Amino acid sequence: MSKLLLIASALASTVLLSGCLDKKSFETEPVQVSTAQGVVTCQLYTHEKVLWDRAIAAPAGMSIETADKICFDEGKRVKAGL
Repeated sequence: MSKLLLIASALASTVLLSGCLDKKSFETEPVQVSTAQGVVTCQLYTHEKVLWDRAIAAPAGMSIETADKICFDEGKRVKAGL
């Protein structure tokens, strides 16, 4: 592959991927998940994928990692129900 073609291909990939990273257009209405520690508010994105699903609010004392895992699991639950 010529160097010019390689550079053009890399540039095209970068442009395409940068357009894909606009998560805002994939947001669904936030959902609330009840846990033993309290309610976690989750921002889910497209229901076909759960990679970006995350917590936007968590109860006091709950780590963001735990809250994000709860939201990721909620996204998988929603996806499975489709």
